[in-house]
Amino acid sequence: MGKNNNKDLHTMIGADAVIQGNITCQDGVAVYGKVYGDVTSEGPVRIARGGEIHGNIQASDSQIGGNVDGNVKVEDRAVLGAESNLKGDLVYRKLVIEEGAQFQGHSVLAGNEPAPGQVVEQSTESEA
Repeated sequence: MGKNNNKDLHTMIGADAVIQGNITCQDGVAVYGKVYGDVTSEGPVRIARGGEIHGNIQASDSQIGGNVDGNVKVEDRAVLGAESNLKGDLVYRKLVIEEGAQFQGHSVLAGNEPAPGQVVEQSTESEA
């Protein structure tokens, strides 16, 4: 997953841990195990290879090396590592997708996402 910068990661979910419920942290969190719930952090969220989150993520930035089944919204940088698998929408300011990453969903630059409940109209072509 590239450069290992763990100075802002104060919480770690171990590889043998399974959390069922939402997690909220002021500082960053590293996930090596499985989380079935949303993860919200004012700091970074890192999902290691083999780590899984089945829920939404909201953080300052994210580095995904494992599996995420949910939407990801970061204030700054999102990194999809070579062995990552993201099934959900992604909102970001900066995006890095490494070769081999799998991403199924929509990506939107932060500030351009539709308001909650807003319907995005799609134009259709008509024949004249």
